[in-house]
Amino acid sequence: MNIYDTITERICTMLQSGVAPWQKPWQVNRGLPRNFVSKRPYSGINTWLLHSCQFESPYWLTYRQAQEQGAQVKRGEKSCPVVFWREIETEDRKTGEAKSFPMLRFYYLFNLAQVQGLKDTPVSTVEPSVASSILSGYKDAPQVKHGFASAFYSPSDDTVSMPDKSHFATEGDYYATLYHELVHSTGHKSRLDRLTPTSFGSDAYSSEELIAELGSAFLCCVAGVDRKLETNAAYLAGWLKVLRQDNKLIIKTSTQAQRATDYIIGTKKD
Repeated sequence: MNIYDTITERICTMLQSGVAPWQKPWQVNRGLPRNFVSKRPYSGINTWLLHSCQFESPYWLTYRQAQEQGAQVKRGEKSCPVVFWREIETEDRKTGEAKSFPMLRFYYLFNLAQVQGLKDTPVSTVEPSVASSILSGYKDAPQVKHGFASAFYSPSDDTVSMPDKSHFATEGDYYATLYHELVHSTGHKSRLDRLTPTSFGSDAYSSEELIAELGSAFLCCVAGVDRKLETNAAYLAGWLKVLRQDNKLIIKTSTQAQRATDYIIGTKKD
């Protein structure tokens, strides 16, 4: 199996169990998975690969990093694969000029709970919720209207329609739904220009819904929101179908969801 097959199969196995890894409830104080040494959070598909392991600590490191810290991975512990892009240098056969192209690579990580002998282990602290600031920080956000029977984004007039907050079971459910629609709005032609006309149940529709779900989950992590919305069987079946058809889709949609999240909160990646 190549890298795409390995990652897709891992995600599909979770979906077949009836739970999407990006929708499992998490502890707010865990936050985004991050590297123990650099303290930088992982992004894209790596967020869900690591989060789905359900460890309490958000910190991860490679086997070599553990050794460099004077620690050791516990016997019998299994690693979690994560992916990254590496620029490959080559030569154009026709012109002889140097050129480069990105190639997907992977490596393996262990959670702090799988390592013994580490010193100065960081302690996760509860982060205050900044849920309401996500919308206010969205520099060219669409207008958000309340009082509707359902939540939806309309590209034609660039507006998000929402039920009143009081109609949601929890505040977290409200913000998870709002973030879902805000992620859709980043696809507008004036922003990331991602949206195309689709019909319900089509592959393109399922792909865009997956981007919005992943983006909503990213934003909930950033905002410190407990997200516990459940996905119906139809969505799970739709995602399984499109992921099985395209082994690159989960990585591509995760990347697009991360880009949408970065756009909303104004973050620029190195």
